[in-house]
Amino acid sequence: MDALVQRHPDRAAFYRADLGARTEIETLVRRVEQEWGPIGVLVNNAGITLEGVLARMSMQEIERLIDVNLRGTLTLTHAVARGMMIRRFGRIVSVSSIVATRGFTGTAAYAATKGAIEAMTRALARELGSRNITVNAVAPGYLETDLTAGLREDKRRQILRRTPLGRPGTVDEVAAAIRFLTSDAAGFVTGQTLVVDGGLTT
Repeated sequence: MDALVQRHPDRAAFYRADLGARTEIETLVRRVEQEWGPIGVLVNNAGITLEGVLARMSMQEIERLIDVNLRGTLTLTHAVARGMMIRRFGRIVSVSSIVATRGFTGTAAYAATKGAIEAMTRALARELGSRNITVNAVAPGYLETDLTAGLREDKRRQILRRTPLGRPGTVDEVAAAIRFLTSDAAGFVTGQTLVVDGGLTT
C-alpha cells in the first residue's frame, strides 16, 4: 500500500483507523470524502483471523473478531450507504471466506463473522437495488498471505491436495474478482458471493 501511494500520490492515499471503533470509522469516511469527494465504491477488506476451538477461546478474542470483521464492515457500510443512495449509484464488495459455508475445525467464531457478512450482502442487495447500488461478496479459499503464514506444513499440503488447481491462490486473483464486481461489466450482478478458491469447495 505504501508503495502504491508513493507511485500515485494523486490517485491513492493511506488512512489509519481502528475498524472496531465506530467513531474512528465515521471520522475516516468524513476525511476521505472531504479530500477525495463522494465515495462510489466500498471494498470491505479489513479483517483478522483467530483460530481456536470455540470453547477454549477467550471472550476477548471472540469480541475482537466480531468488532473488526463484522461490526467494522456493518459500520463502514452504514457510513457510506446513505451518500450512495442520494447519488443513486454505488458498488459495495465485502471479503468473506469459504469457511462461511464450509466449516473447518477451529474456525467457528471466524466463520460466524464471515457468514454474517454474506447474509448482510444478500439482504442489503435487496435494500439498495432500487438505488442502482450493487452489493456483493468475494469468498477466497487458501491464499499465501501474512494471515496464513503460520499454517502447519502438513495442513497446507492437505489443503493443496484437496484443491483441484493444486496451488494456493494469490491476492492479485482475489483483487481481480473484486475489480470485476465493482466494474460496469457487473452492473447486473448483486446479492452474490463469488468464490475464488481454485475449486477447493467444489
